Amino acid sequence: MKARAQELKAEARAKNEKVEGESAVLAAIAAMKDPDRAMARRLHAIVKDSAPALSPKTWYGMPAYANPDGKVVCFFQPARKFRTRYATLGFQDPANLDEGAMWPVVFALKELTAAEEVKISALIRKAVS
Repeated sequence: MKARAQELKAEARAKNEKVEGESAVLAAIAAMKDPDRAMARRLHAIVKDSAPALSPKTWYGMPAYANPDGKVVCFFQPARKFRTRYATLGFQDPANLDEGAMWPVVFALKELTAAEEVKISALIRKAVS
């Protein structure tokens, strides 16, 4: 019974952290200016649909998505935050994107069209596979 009680507490803690993380990510997105805000909202939806096991959280003030171990798998970096001409979608080392001895882990985003959304969804699914 003690073990089950601990499991239930751990599940409740994880659920609470996910809810708090979601709130923090949505607040970070709301604070952005367009077009970053629009891209971040769409990316948030894509990540949630493509990899529901990832938990939203902020990472250096940016929207990010962590695996069950709490390690960031991917993140969105708005263009205005660093005054660059494009936003980026980045992946950290827990992402399973390995292809040979070299592979891309950061992608520039000027806008999100249906074609980019399909590519991003595939990348997210591969990252958590």
